[in-house]
Amino acid sequence: MTDPAQRPLLFLDVDGTLLPYGGAQLPSTLEEWDRWQRPTNPQLAKVAREHGPRLSALPCEPMWATAWMHDANKVMAPLLGIPELPVVPLPAAPEEDDPGVLHWKTRALVELAAGRPFVWVDDEIGDLDRTWVSAHHKGPALLHRVNSTTGLTSADLAAVDDWLRTEGAGR
Repeated sequence: MTDPAQRPLLFLDVDGTLLPYGGAQLPSTLEEWDRWQRPTNPQLAKVAREHGPRLSALPCEPMWATAWMHDANKVMAPLLGIPELPVVPLPAAPEEDDPGVLHWKTRALVELAAGRPFVWVDDEIGDLDRTWVSAHHKGPALLHRVNSTTGLTSADLAAVDDWLRTEGAGR
């Protein structure tokens, strides 16, 4: 049996991943983003609550890897029916994402993983991130990009589960 301290990590994003955009008018200011991360956000009705038990059953150590930081435990965890998760200490999110540069989370996730197998589930993963992780992470890693319009699907969860039970388990 795998030592729990060495179980693969699962880095979970919120916006566009667990909370699909699906035509929503996205916030354009920091104040609007602050309101977006509250339990009163009407878009939270789009969260697939059935994903909670499936996420909890994955053979890994899940962590929030999101600009929501600790708000994910206050808002998303109860919606999904999952316990509070550790929060990855991330650098401040940029006001705008530049598709030509490494994603702002990539270095922090690789540093935290420190060679442990990991899955990163996010809607903003790009080829540059995959190349950088491949060159700088000594263990297996799955960078699983989710469609931000639909968010995480059952097929995405099946792919993550399969990877965790094969590649992530060190087989």
